[in-house]
Amino acid sequence: MVQQAEGASRIHNNAQTLTFVRMPADAKRLYFISDVHLGLGSKEQERTKEDRLLSFLKAILPSAEKLFIVGDLFDFWFEYRTVVPKGFHRTLSALQDLTDHRIPVEYLAGNHDYWIGDFFAAELGMTLRFDPYEADLQGKRVFLHHGDGLAQNDHGYRMIKPILRNRWSIRAYRWLHPDLGVRLARRSSQTSRVYTSTKDYGEEEEGMLAFARQKIRDGLDIVVMGHRHKPRITPVEHGTYVNLGDWIEFFTYGEMSQGHMSLNTWDGGKG
Repeated sequence: MVQQAEGASRIHNNAQTLTFVRMPADAKRLYFISDVHLGLGSKEQERTKEDRLLSFLKAILPSAEKLFIVGDLFDFWFEYRTVVPKGFHRTLSALQDLTDHRIPVEYLAGNHDYWIGDFFAAELGMTLRFDPYEADLQGKRVFLHHGDGLAQNDHGYRMIKPILRNRWSIRAYRWLHPDLGVRLARRSSQTSRVYTSTKDYGEEEEGMLAFARQKIRDGLDIVVMGHRHKPRITPVEHGTYVNLGDWIEFFTYGEMSQGHMSLNTWDGGKG
């Protein structure tokens, strides 16, 4: 069950758990998730993680106004014209169940799943976003950004990002046989993860939080990001900065009701 519907929200802020005012149980809610990284671990690990995600997607059906996926739903995703990666049919079916119930799903591509094609829109009825964007949600100006490339000392990624996202690079990669292309990309993703896990990207204040602060100074009310896998919700001047954390360690999600944003932990429906 969704924790906020049962009681006061659990808010992550610098490893502390705080209690906030309960929202009305019948209020429609916006939900935000990021960095699930399906396909990252072993089959057993991924089955457990996907089971937890599926219980969440099922539980929000009665209350959801919209679901936002703020990047890296998959650890790797690359679409060929007639081929998509196998192994995720349960999640794809659950997402279609949401859109079949007329609950919009917006998918902002992250740095691990930027190469999504038209499958999610054409087959599942989702809205695709490839660049950070502003949305008017429940009377609030909300800015959504996966967060990649904002660390001030991540010069290597900022240099290669335009190449990885270039349409000609994507077209060229499609010439590889899917079995080879997927294998190479997953190996590259794993290598990158080992490297980035030991790299010091500086304090969040130096990049993502500074970016959020500027957006709020420009008139935004809430800035929502993922990417860093560190759940955080914090006041920034007159607004709020939210980092959605991940579904690898924290299983956190954002929830917005009547213009109020919270960050909660999904307990797998056990609460």
